[in-house]
Order: sequence, then C-alpha cells, then structure tokens
Amino acid sequence: MTETIPTIAIMHGDQTGEELLLESLRVLDPSVIRQPLNFAHFDLGLENRRRTNNQIVHDAANATLKTGLALKAATITPETAGDVGSPNAILRTAMNSQVILRIGRRIPNIRPIGGVHAPIAIVRMAVDDAYGAKEWREMTETGDEIAYRTSRISRSISRAVSEFTFQYAKKTGARVFGGPKFTVSATYEGMFKKELDAAARRHPEVRYQPLLIDATFALLLQTNGESLVIPALNRDGDLLSDFVLQLYGSIAGSESLVLGFDENTSEVKTVMAEAPHGTAPALQGKNIANPMAMILAGAALLGYIDTPEARQASRAIYESVFETIHEGKKTPDLGGQMSSIEFTDEVIRRVVSKLEVWSALG
Repeated sequence: MTETIPTIAIMHGDQTGEELLLESLRVLDPSVIRQPLNFAHFDLGLENRRRTNNQIVHDAANATLKTGLALKAATITPETAGDVGSPNAILRTAMNSQVILRIGRRIPNIRPIGGVHAPIAIVRMAVDDAYGAKEWREMTETGDEIAYRTSRISRSISRAVSEFTFQYAKKTGARVFGGPKFTVSATYEGMFKKELDAAARRHPEVRYQPLLIDATFALLLQTNGESLVIPALNRDGDLLSDFVLQLYGSIAGSESLVLGFDENTSEVKTVMAEAPHGTAPALQGKNIANPMAMILAGAALLGYIDTPEARQASRAIYESVFETIHEGKKTPDLGGQMSSIEFTDEVIRRVVSKLEVWSALG
C-alpha cells in the first residue's frame, strides 16, 4: 500500500474545512514528524467541483486507489437538486470503500455525558442505504403529494462491515453492541443482522449483544463504561457517530476513517482520513475553529504507513494533542482561549520534543 516515500492524496475543501486541513498539514510536515512524505493535491472546493463537473473528485479517488492514503478536508454539499452533490458519496463509491470508522474517546479534562468513559467505536457502512438512493415525488388523485425513496444494501458490504466489526472488537477487547432495526425490516435490515450473527459465530471469543437501533441509542446513556463497537447501516451510523462523539464533549474530538479492503486478504487497502465535522462557515476566517480532529486524522493516517518513523510520529501526535488539552490549552469550543494556529503550534512543539527524546533513547 505504501511506496519508498509514501504519497498522500490531499483533498482540499471549503471554509473552515480548508483552514483546518492546512493546520493538519503543518503537523505532517516531514521536518516535524521525521517521516518523508509526498503530497498530491486536489482542489475539492465547491467551485472547482462545479467547474470540473466533479471530475476532480474522481481524479482524487483514482489517486487514492494508487497511493492507498488520503487526507480530506470538510467540503460543502449543495442543497440544490441537480448541483454537484456530495463529494463524499462519490469518493466512497469510486474508491470501493466499505467501512467508516469513528471512535468516541475521552477528551482530557472534558466531562462526558452519562456513564461513558471507555471508547465507543462506530463501524458504519460507507456506501448504499439512504445515501445515493433514488428519490421521486408523485401527486395523487386527491391532490396529496407522495415522496418515495428506493435504497439498497448489499450482502458483500454487510459482510465486510460485520467482519470488520468483530475483528476490531477482538483487537480492542470491546463488546459488539447494537445493530439494525431488523424486526421492522426483516428483508432489508435483516440481511445485515444475519451477517452480524454469522460474524459472531466466526468469532465466539468476542462478546456480542445485538440490539435494535432505538434501544442502542437509549442504552448508550446507561453504559457501565465498557468499550463498545457498534455496527450500523450508513444512515444510522451517520446519526450515531455524531451522537457518540458529542457524548465525550465535542464532535471535533476524533478522526474519521473511510476504509477499503483487499478482496482476497481482507486487509486494509485504502484509507481516507478526515474530520467528522462540517465546514462551520460561521467560524471561517476567525482562527478559533478546533483543529483537533483534522490533526488526529493525519496521525491515524500515519498508522497505516509501515515504517518505524511513521508509527512513532503517529503516537507522538496523538499524545501531544491530548497532553495539550490535559494542560488546559484548548480552543474556545472546549472552554479554552487558544486560537487554531496556537493550538497547532503547541502540538508541533510537543511532537518535535517527543521524537527528539525518543531518538536519544534509541
């Protein structure tokens, strides 16, 4: 998946999405992390997507299929029908992505809601379901208007999400918790449930507590602090991940990974790392948006580069981000007074220091 010098496809975005991407790239500078990197830049800002009729999105996806690595800024999805639509949907389909992984975790000195304190991972379908579904409206003879939607999920994606869920739970010592609303949708959502049950049989050592999606939401506020992995349909996972991240204090507290797998080995083939939040236009140009999630996205991406330098850099960034917050150095959304740039400067200072010390220790 990596080259002699790994290449990361950099997908530029809109508003604060672009501003925070630039902060993340400051941290990923090879002079900071001691890992040589090449960057291939693609402008996925709304105007360029319109100008190229989304060709730039396909170019970025093709580059990621070659390099295996991408870092994406938040982008605007226009609300008008017939416009360029969501670049995320195009990217995930074009890159043959199957899983979106988002992990809610404690943010130092930030009080979580309810009993949560151990990590909660959301393993979400990356494609299909309500996203990209065919939609239309029809008028009835009585003058009422009816809206329809035809969505789909596939056996292959259901199986990939289920298998990854149990593998990740085994790796992290977590319990698989939740699932789809299979009692109401026995054919559609029931297919996903059957694949989850099959994965449970393949991994009997993993604790498995299947629940309907509504019960999953409710019981998350009564957890005993145990690490959980929650498998979800695309739409359910979108809702769940925002909810779970906010339980820990901020949607900017974690990275988001879009994963594609090798069909023969089930190993990760492509990784697109991004922040789970949007473009926050109200914060644009104010230098106060929290760069934490985008910085962690870069750190996560380094974890998929098979060199000692990349692995050390990944750990150093994670530790530096959380140590900075632990010492009360935070952006305003977390109750602090640091600017976006000042927060990044502090993370960079700590990363450089850690890598220097670790190098001296051999």
